[in-house]
Amino acid sequence: MESHRSLIWMLMCLLLRMTSAQNPAPQGVLNCCEGDVLFLLDSSGSVSSYEHSRMLAFLSDLLLPFSLGEDQVRVGLLQVGTKPRLEFGFDTHNTQNGLQDALRNTKPLRGDTNTVEALRMAKERVLRPGAADGARAGLPRVLVWLTDGVKPGDVIGPMAALREEGVAVLVVSTGHGNYLVLREVVTPPVEDHLYFVDIDDMSIITEDLRNAIIEIIRAERINVRDVSTNTATLQWRPVLSGLTGYYEIRFGPLPSGGTGGGGGTGTSPSTGGSQYQRITQSADTSTVRLTGLKPDTTYTATLTPESNEQAFNALSVTFTTKPEELSPATVKVSDSSPTSVRVSWGPLQPDKITSYFIEYSALPRGKLNTVTVGRTQNSTLLRGLQPDSTYLVTVTARHASGKEKSMSVKVCTQEVTPALADLQLTTVGSDAVQVDWKGSGDGLRGYWLTWEGQENPIPGQRSTLYLPPDSLSTRLSHLPPSARVCVSPIYRTARGEGLCCTAQFHSDALAYGYQS
Repeated sequence: MESHRSLIWMLMCLLLRMTSAQNPAPQGVLNCCEGDVLFLLDSSGSVSSYEHSRMLAFLSDLLLPFSLGEDQVRVGLLQVGTKPRLEFGFDTHNTQNGLQDALRNTKPLRGDTNTVEALRMAKERVLRPGAADGARAGLPRVLVWLTDGVKPGDVIGPMAALREEGVAVLVVSTGHGNYLVLREVVTPPVEDHLYFVDIDDMSIITEDLRNAIIEIIRAERINVRDVSTNTATLQWRPVLSGLTGYYEIRFGPLPSGGTGGGGGTGTSPSTGGSQYQRITQSADTSTVRLTGLKPDTTYTATLTPESNEQAFNALSVTFTTKPEELSPATVKVSDSSPTSVRVSWGPLQPDKITSYFIEYSALPRGKLNTVTVGRTQNSTLLRGLQPDSTYLVTVTARHASGKEKSMSVKVCTQEVTPALADLQLTTVGSDAVQVDWKGSGDGLRGYWLTWEGQENPIPGQRSTLYLPPDSLSTRLSHLPPSARVCVSPIYRTARGEGLCCTAQFHSDALAYGYQS
């Protein structure tokens, strides 16, 4: 008799495997969802091999329609035994073929029903965002517990901890005991998340359980990106992919006094006025670009997936276009000299601007100067400025609408750095010279002297000397033959143009001067 039962069980398992092989995993038809679903499967000694195989077949049918992947649904399987084991995590299978093969090849653990330890693993290792095998942050997380209802253990506390962290808990029991315990651990509403079913009749709850999971992980949201002054792009999950139908998009300015959020399920905006526009997109699209929008205006947009095969909720989103960028938005300075500076601005908007008005004065209380330029001009050269001074420059755009926009910037003129007026060398003996020069100018900080030999110069052998501003001469000794001596005036912000002379040592040396 026992051998007869074993033969029947083997034939049923073979039939199940043949049925799965004859129905290859289709492309996901439920492109509706985004979330992480962990199945907690009781495979302890209280669950027979037949019951274990029936549960796996049930999971296979339950998950077959889902689209899997990083941007879709991810599935994990954790088995309960004496030592619970994570059969595969969320990152393991991103295709239905891989998932279905893994389910068919899953073996029971046997041993005790250590559900408490399995829940600890689920909480710390799998369902916690950021963990090595963890769930994705910001997306729904679901725990589906399949049990025979025998000795569930002290699970009320661990399950409550998971629910407090945002995990939705659903339970399928193939036994009819411990109702009060199982009722307490599931996420409300109990009637949608707790199922009691005989092991041979599990198929009757497949659709209901799948719909319950979908309600939790349905990706009903619409995003707005690339918002400008007069355009915006709507992006959504292509829930109609693989179905017949189309998307209807309605958008328009948010009515006065209206409120809106960043997204979510909502009703279509009122279309009583002509201000709302309507666009339709094919079922295989997931974006649409809205054009002709008004700057600095709050809009509401509603997306409605229309299909005769399945009902979908309408999604709405509210966004505000960017304010119009009025010229001048930028002001730049270039070509600075002691008495002039060039000021540029942008953007150039000749169709909106009548003229540009530029005001400038030296700080702190200089004379105010003005200049007006045409609408097609985006720069002007300010002349007659004071050297080494700070100016406040204000560029004002006069718009055709009557508006004016101004932008100010501080500019600095360069310091006047007069060149050295004269330089003379007088030889003294065979290796010394008297150096005399003439230099003057406001802001003079000193003089910089350098000298080195011109015949076979040695790299790095240049000598330098700094002298205060009241020095107009010095004597240099121990100079090499044909030494070249240079003197440069030093000012607060820069070095002025200097002069150089070459010292020639000979027996009848005469005073001479050389300017360069």
